[in-house]
Amino acid sequence: MCELKKGARNTVISDGNPAARVMIIGEAPGREEDMAGKPFIGPAGQLLDKMLASIGLTEETAYLTNVVNWRLTKNRNPSPEDIELCRPFLNRHIELAAPEVILLVGGVSMSALTGLTGIMKQRGQWQTVTIAGTEIPALPIYHPAFLLRQPVLKKDA
Repeated sequence: MCELKKGARNTVISDGNPAARVMIIGEAPGREEDMAGKPFIGPAGQLLDKMLASIGLTEETAYLTNVVNWRLTKNRNPSPEDIELCRPFLNRHIELAAPEVILLVGGVSMSALTGLTGIMKQRGQWQTVTIAGTEIPALPIYHPAFLLRQPVLKKDA
């Protein structure tokens, strides 16, 4: 068994429309996501739904996934080793979905796909992600779970 899967109940691959123009990539599933087998549910997912609705996106017009597809023990952030283990699957997932735009939700997904750190500084600044020779515009945004803990920053989102 893969070490990453030890703390997980389900493999959480994706939700939404795989043919959507926008791909949303988070960090790793939390408890609610692990139980349901879907990314971005629970309170953080509900906030993300509201954020997406404010710009006209829904599950039919967006495709959601994570950098790591299993809930990590103690709900820790993915380590660089976890990310590297999952990178071939994530890259292939992005290649197959062929989105026109990627939303990088949170610092972990931003760092995993761009190499940048510091979501507070990078948030809202367009980046480029190159997958299989294709450049895709990518926008780092605050993770909704972070915004739930720091509601004063919601206005920036």
